[in-house]
Amino acid sequence: MAAPAEETSPLPSLTLPEATNYIGVFLTLRCNLRCPYCINRFGGKQGGGALISGADWLRGLNRITPRPDLPISLQGGEPSLHPDFYQILQGLRPDLPVDLLTNLQFDVDEFMDRIPVGRLRRDSPYASIRVSYHPGQMDLSVLQQKVLRMLVRGYSVGIWAVNHPDREEEIARAQATSRDLGIDFRLKEFLGRHQGRLFGRYKYPQAVDSAQRRQVSCRTTELLVGPGGDVFRCHSDLYASRAPYGRLTDPDFRYSAGAFRPCKVYGDCNPCDIKVKTNRFQEFGHTSVEILFDDAPPPGD
Repeated sequence: MAAPAEETSPLPSLTLPEATNYIGVFLTLRCNLRCPYCINRFGGKQGGGALISGADWLRGLNRITPRPDLPISLQGGEPSLHPDFYQILQGLRPDLPVDLLTNLQFDVDEFMDRIPVGRLRRDSPYASIRVSYHPGQMDLSVLQQKVLRMLVRGYSVGIWAVNHPDREEEIARAQATSRDLGIDFRLKEFLGRHQGRLFGRYKYPQAVDSAQRRQVSCRTTELLVGPGGDVFRCHSDLYASRAPYGRLTDPDFRYSAGAFRPCKVYGDCNPCDIKVKTNRFQEFGHTSVEILFDDAPPPGD
């Protein structure tokens, strides 16, 4: 259950620097699936803790100064498992662009009855509702039919799948059948270690799954907010519930994408933070963080 709401006085507006590339809002880390390769549990992490209420999420998120090119991405876990999921979607300021990352294991007819098309539709090169397909965890045909019903109603929705090495053929078939149905189906590369091999393209390869920990300084281009409203410098800290540096509902909170912060756990980084990927404009070559080493970087970085 969500924690009781905090005080209800309005919060000062929060303007994000132009360098901010992503707003990740993790309503909950709970999930109704059990994927063995889940990036949220990379390195054995099992974050969570108390959830803030829908009212507190709205106080924190509605203080953000909107930018058309920078949506608030609601995610998890599975965000629809937050007890105030619909309250949050319905209560966000209309001028705030919103994306939803979900496994779509909920009643889509109820969703369409409660959430209008325009709430989750914006001018972007990818769908605003990004549905994750997980082989072995869900029925593809059922998922496809849900997506098709939403597309007919005008929702911006597509399917994404992690291209796990053990599931490549199955995922390729799922992509082909989805595209035959007119569904945008995209692949995300598998990140992490499998059968002794580290998968993924990383700017700092020694930062992932290393036995050594180093002192570094790190800055991020992402505003990452955990289920309790705490703000974290990276996904690794968020999933471990480690060292938040602020709270979205704190009137004094200010976010700076240019601030370097000390880190003692280099080597325990989450692949999401250091992989080479596309930015929000779908331009390849972006990495979420920049790392400064106290001495020379390790070999391979």
